[in-house]
Amino acid sequence: MRLEGKHIILGITGSIAAYKAALLIRLFRKEGAEVQVIMTPAAKEFITPLTLATLSQKPVISEFFAQADGSWNSHVDLGLWADLMIVAPASASTIAKMAHGVADNMLITTYMSMKAPTMVAPAMDLDMFAHHTTQRNLKILQEDACPIIEPQSGFLASGLEGKGRMEEPEAILEHVVAFLK
Repeated sequence: MRLEGKHIILGITGSIAAYKAALLIRLFRKEGAEVQVIMTPAAKEFITPLTLATLSQKPVISEFFAQADGSWNSHVDLGLWADLMIVAPASASTIAKMAHGVADNMLITTYMSMKAPTMVAPAMDLDMFAHHTTQRNLKILQEDACPIIEPQSGFLASGLEGKGRMEEPEAILEHVVAFLK
């Protein structure tokens, strides 16, 4: 178990690739990691919190306050708990917010509170990925010591083909294991 005892925050954003997060959670857990999911409100349109909570064995965090009892989800505590944060899939919007410190959701406030490193696995249509603003934002994140797991080329949800597919969960696992060694 290559991730035994590691605490990983998996950030999920609004992207069709969110379905891959379910497998990523299983892979991390199989390797011994504890996984806390934080998802943006848009991510809930692509995959349900129930699925992710079942796989992670932890309640999914999406809002600043828990809806059931109004308790506060502390981004500071999460930032101290984690050994790594990985945002997969990372949408163009979330990448821009991370690069420029726009802390308007739980995922970004947690990112900005992290004591541990953060990795990003972009997922978007080819034109969005190739756009100069997305490339500039990715460069900012890299300069801030945030490793980028490059997306792959292939068939995209839009029906187009090109670079923008989130890397496969098995390959992301290998990036994480290598990074944490």
